[in-house]
Amino acid sequence: MSSIRRLAAMLLALPLIAGCAMPAPTPANVNVNAEHAETQAPRILVFTQTLGFRHDSIPVAVDTLRTLADDAGFAVVHGEDPALFDDATLPGFRAVVFANTTGNLLDAAQRDAFERYVRNGGGFMGVHSASDTGHDWPWYGELVGAWFDSHPPGLQTSPVRFESRPAPEGSDGWHVTDELYNFRRNPRPHVDVLATVDERAYEGGAMGDDHPIAWCHARLGGRAWYTGLGHDIAVYADPVLRAHLLQGIRYTTGMRDHC
Repeated sequence: MSSIRRLAAMLLALPLIAGCAMPAPTPANVNVNAEHAETQAPRILVFTQTLGFRHDSIPVAVDTLRTLADDAGFAVVHGEDPALFDDATLPGFRAVVFANTTGNLLDAAQRDAFERYVRNGGGFMGVHSASDTGHDWPWYGELVGAWFDSHPPGLQTSPVRFESRPAPEGSDGWHVTDELYNFRRNPRPHVDVLATVDERAYEGGAMGDDHPIAWCHARLGGRAWYTGLGHDIAVYADPVLRAHLLQGIRYTTGMRDHC
């Protein structure tokens, strides 16, 4: 073959070579892009560290909060590492949820960082034994509203009267079966009460005629919301409890003006 003919053949082959070097997008590329897009959603930290009793319901609580947060347009980061509580990391979360935490969590620097986060408008949501946390931390006691004191034996059933408006969908006449906490103080003078239980319906209540079980406030800078419900695995499947938790997510993240 002459040099001219060899050159012509090479020129004709170039488009084919270039085409092979530029493959079409694959499903793997699409998944990576979607995963990256998900990380751009505003985030909520669900914190579940325990230094005391550990609830079997924690995995279900995390899954429930993840589903509800996703429905509200938030991505959940679940963790138990107290190193998340610093001035660089916390501002990346719209709200922090203590879901069935127990014990005296966080060191002094981490507590200071969390206090600054809330003072600067960060949201806090506590679920069940979040009130059995930080008993040596007075500021946290004010944040959560009231500390756990005791509970009746086993799971018991009580009607729940919601004072918040609008109440969670389907909550009219709702009865809950769960571990019903007694608290060290009645939080009503310090918070906006969302729901109460009726001690006449079960044994072991220790707070009298006014027994708040859920409340909210914004006294410390950011929005704080707490529910004493959430001990039992089965309660997380209840649509009223799920609607109740969703209201907490929406309030603490600023989606809802009132709790």
